Formats: sequence, C-alpha cells, structure tokens
Amino acid sequence: MTSQTTVDKASREPQEAAAPAPAKGLRGHPWLTLFSVAIGVMMVALDGTIVAIANPAIQQDLNASLADVQWITNGYMLALAVSLITAGKLGDRFGHRQTFLIGVVGFAAASGAIGLSDSVALVIVFRVLQGLFGALLMPAALGLLRATFPAEKLNMAIGIWGMVIGASTAGGPILGGVLVEHVSWQSVFFINVPVGVIALLLGLVILKDHRAENAPRSFDIGGIVLLSQAMFCLIWALIKGAEWGWGDYKTLGFLGAAVALFVVFALSQKNVREPLIPLAMFRSIPLSAGAVLMVLMAFAFMGGLFFVTFYLQNVHGLSPVDSGLHLLPLTGMMIVASPLAGAMITKFGPRVPLVGGMVCTAVAMFGMSQLDIGTSTLTMSIWFGLLGLGLAPVMVGATEVIVGNAPMELSGVAGGLQQAAMQVGGSLGTAVLGAVMASQVDAKLADNWKAAQLPPLSPEQLDQTSSAVEVGIAPVGGDVPPEIAGKIAGVAHDTFVSGMSTAFMVAGVVAVVAALVATLTKRGTNAEAGMGAGHI
Repeated sequence: MTSQTTVDKASREPQEAAAPAPAKGLRGHPWLTLFSVAIGVMMVALDGTIVAIANPAIQQDLNASLADVQWITNGYMLALAVSLITAGKLGDRFGHRQTFLIGVVGFAAASGAIGLSDSVALVIVFRVLQGLFGALLMPAALGLLRATFPAEKLNMAIGIWGMVIGASTAGGPILGGVLVEHVSWQSVFFINVPVGVIALLLGLVILKDHRAENAPRSFDIGGIVLLSQAMFCLIWALIKGAEWGWGDYKTLGFLGAAVALFVVFALSQKNVREPLIPLAMFRSIPLSAGAVLMVLMAFAFMGGLFFVTFYLQNVHGLSPVDSGLHLLPLTGMMIVASPLAGAMITKFGPRVPLVGGMVCTAVAMFGMSQLDIGTSTLTMSIWFGLLGLGLAPVMVGATEVIVGNAPMELSGVAGGLQQAAMQVGGSLGTAVLGAVMASQVDAKLADNWKAAQLPPLSPEQLDQTSSAVEVGIAPVGGDVPPEIAGKIAGVAHDTFVSGMSTAFMVAGVVAVVAALVATLTKRGTNAEAGMGAGHI
C-alpha cells in the first residue's frame, strides 16, 4: 500500500480502527501506562540540561579540553536529533512497547557506563549511545499513549506527559547542582540506573503492545540514510556556526548540504512503497502547523533558557542550585498548567489555547527583555511564571496536533517528528540568539570599555574579553585592584544584559509569529472522527 493510500484511508475511514478495549488489571491500564512511560521520559528530559552543570567537574576530573566538553553535549544532541524519526518508525514496525523497553535499558546502561568511565573519550562514546537509546524511548512513549488512551482523554495524558518533560528540563539544573555539589559528577549519570530499573519493571508489568492493522512491514533504508545525513548537517551547522562564523564556508557548506539532502530525501519518498515519512502526512494543515509551532516554541524556550542560566549565575552570582530555585516559578507553572491545558484543549480544541499560550510566551519574552543587573527576584518570578503558563498549552497542544492527527500506524513517526522539531527549534534558538548576543557584544563592548576609562585592550584581548562577556562573565584577574575590578564587572554585565535584552526581543517576535501559526491548528479529520467513534 502506498503512503498516499495509507494516509487517505486513515483520514476517510477512521471508524475501522478499533477502540482500545477497557483495561482489566494492570496490563494496558491507561493511567498506569502514562505513569510508566513518564518515568522513562523523565530520564531523557533531565539529561538534556542536568549534564551542563556537571561539565566543569568532568573537565577538571578527566583533564578534558573545552572541545572535549562540548562534545559531551553535542554528541548526545546529535545522536538524539538524527535518530528520532527513524526510531519512531522502528516503534511503528516492531511495536512501541518493545522499542520503549529497549530504549530504557540502553539509556540506563549507557548512563552507568559514563559514571564508570575514566577518560573523556569513553564519556563521549557513551553519551552518543545515550542519545541513540533516548531516541528510541521518546517517540515510543507518545505512540503508547496514543494507542492506550481514548481520544477524549488523550489531551489530558499528553498534558501530563508534557508536564513531566517541562519540569524535568527546567529542574535539571537544580538536581544537577545538588548532586555535583554534594556527591560527585558521576552521580548525575548513576541516578539514571535505578530510575531505569524502575521504568523497566513497570514497563514489563504494565505496558501493552499495540500494533496498528496497517503497520509498516519494511524499511526505507535509503530514506533513513538521507534523513540522518540531512539532520546531522543541519544540527552540526547550528552547533558550530558560532565558532566558525555564520558566513564561514564550512557553516554555509553544512547548511547547503542539509538543504540539498532534505530535497533529495523528499523526492525519494515519492517512489518508495513504504516511505520513512509519507509526505501525504503534511497535507494535513494542522499537523504541519503543529510541527512549525513546535520548532518556534522550542526556539523561544530553549534559546531564552540558555541566557537565563548565565544571567542568574554569572550576573547575579547565584550558585547552580540557587539558580534552579529561581526558576521554580517556571517549572511550577508548567506542572500546574499542563494538565489544565490538556483539559481545555479537549473541551475547546487546540486553537485558542495555543494562540493564548504563544501570546503569553511573547509577553513574557518582552518582559524578560527588561531584566537588568538590579532586577528583583519577585520581578523575575513574575516573568518566569508567565513563561511557564504560556509554554504549557503549546507543549501539550502542538504535540496533540502532530500525534493526534497522524494515522495510527504512523504514530511513532509522528512522535519522532514532534521530538525532532523540538530538537531543531532548540538548537536553532540557541544558535540564532547566541549570534544576536555576539553581535551586540561586538558592537558595544569596546565603547562601554572606553567610556568606563579602563585600560585599552589589544585586538586579541578584546576577542578574549568578548567571549567571556557573551556568557555574562566579568574577566577579572586575581591581581586586579578592586576599583578596576568593579568597573570591569560593571561593563561586562551591562554589555551582557544589553545583548540579552535584544535576544529576548527577537525571541518575543518569534513567539508572535508562532501565535499566528497557531491560528492554523485545529482538531483535524482523524481526531474529530476518533472522538466521535470513541477510539484514538
């Protein structure tokens, strides 16, 4: 059956899909299924931010270079982003239960291996394995929720699922700071082992395998290779662009290769009996809008969060733990608002909550653009809380629009698409807003330095100082007189805050564009028919 036939049939004849049978006992129970997959998802979401806190300790303990430490993060990100859609396809083909459990075991085992590693090379290798197994786990979790929950409760389930991801992402620096400060950097990884064992045991007892009647029976190997290469080139260009320069031939080469590979991939999908991503999926305007919305949301959220941590630690001088505590309004609001957003989306549809969520996000970003050196904790908490309130319905609604509007046999691919959109958006946001920060620092640092009547800097010293200021660090040596040190800190922090303000303004504009995109979302044919028929 061709991809067009598959998608069209799913759209025209939703009544043929069987409703999930009422669960008897533990196996296949919807809410227990949600609890089980949430434990596994929490591991992957935590590792997206918790490791950043451990990197300095790893660098010191293993005598790693800056490039080595960057690869600890980049290797994980690349493996995760490149593999997500393919991993979703594996779940569609072999069953999401099996894929999820393999992902849990592999992720926990790789985490334990990192904690036992005595060289940075081994840490990087096992981080890549973490990313690969995490890619198996995330789309499978969404596929299991889609197959287990009746349509009228799916939004609530995705709301709680989104709450877990949001809380874990924002809570990573808190937990990481506590573990690194009071135990060791290895404990950041060892903690995944008992969590993985719990997720495995729960999964073996609770999770029920679901196979769609039209599940794929073959693999588009060529499509997998092309898409993986395209994603690698794109993410690698975004990661290295700041270092190489956005106009450098290497950056432009990787971006050009990514575009060419995506075009070849799209053309190849038309001639494959069971393509990796049936392009007919994107004829659904809500699904396409949901994917774009997820990219834009992640752009604003991850790009903004990147600077907030530097602002709290390097400008306000807070410890990693205290910085995490200052972000509790963001985390707490996402925890509270995500299930409520799911209920609202079920009752009113996704459009109004999604538009409202992105408007709140935009207002929060514009508000955060006014943060300065002396901003109070109360003012920060208001903007962080508003940001969490805005992100919650978008995390839930965009996920439901993507996964809920895909045919059942493509739920894994849809879950992979949702996660890949988040990874691309987060990488794009960090890269673009980082470039905005760098340009602002380059434009203002020299003048601010001169205005403070500080000793002139050589071109090489100015470059080194700019690199420090871009992350809010005041480059003050131990032998600098206190009066001069105070002036340097003032210039560095003022320049950083100015760049951060511009970056947040850009993020706010992106959020406004996302609100406009959200007006294109709706429940879609599959979701509406599914609700009427009482199935997913």
